[in-house]
Amino acid sequence: MVKAVVTGAAGRMGGKIISLISSTEGIKVVGAIEAAGHPIVGRDIGQGLGKTKIIVCDDLKKCVDDADVVIDFTNHEASLHYLKIARSTNRAIVIGSTGFNSSEMEEIIALSSETRCVLTPNMSVGVNVMLKVLEYCSGILKDDYDVEIIEAHHNLKKDAPSGTAMEMARVIAKKLGRDMGESLVYSRQGMIGERTKKEIGMQTIRAGDIVGDHTVIFAGVGERLEFIHRAHSRDNFAKGAIRAAQWIVNQKNGLYDMQDVLGLSDRTQ
Repeated sequence: MVKAVVTGAAGRMGGKIISLISSTEGIKVVGAIEAAGHPIVGRDIGQGLGKTKIIVCDDLKKCVDDADVVIDFTNHEASLHYLKIARSTNRAIVIGSTGFNSSEMEEIIALSSETRCVLTPNMSVGVNVMLKVLEYCSGILKDDYDVEIIEAHHNLKKDAPSGTAMEMARVIAKKLGRDMGESLVYSRQGMIGERTKKEIGMQTIRAGDIVGDHTVIFAGVGERLEFIHRAHSRDNFAKGAIRAAQWIVNQKNGLYDMQDVLGLSDRTQ
């Protein structure tokens, strides 16, 4: 039985993960974390749906010793803090936060060498299959097709573009031998001139309660291919996170992603 602590217990993803773990075999929640001062701190995670005897606390150090793995969907600063605790206590961790800058990523890589960490911008099985398809198609289509990425999320999302859209761009750019910094075009306005062959367009939509839509267009002369993933609920992200948590506890120290969890990466094939 895998024992998990869930951070961000009051958030959309944290609450969904806690709920789904209760009906998933082979894993159970042994702790829940929320920021200091949050109204849910000190309450049972059942919140009126039945006592669980698991009380939400504001310090991971208080309950991490009871766990095998930490599941974290908070923000880039909090996630880095939780990773440091996981490293110091030799616990595995699954991180679904986005928005890490280059220096934070360097620190994550260094910390992960001393513990087991899954870090991925999107834990949906469907999205990760799509990433593999995008890599494959990019290798076939090469520079003969223009690439455009369109992502849409709810109006409360704070970062843009989404981490998933950026990962799609990274996979495509790597396969095409392009530099992300030089190739990505985030907006177009006015007299911009002809589109260059090396561009990867990135467009962002924020509206309503859209859970997450990602469209990648490969447009050639006389035809185009469109690959679309639409998330209808957060269940698919939560299920992926739970799958990752059950997988990572048995791995060697290192930094992994969802492609590794699903056996889609080169090192797991």
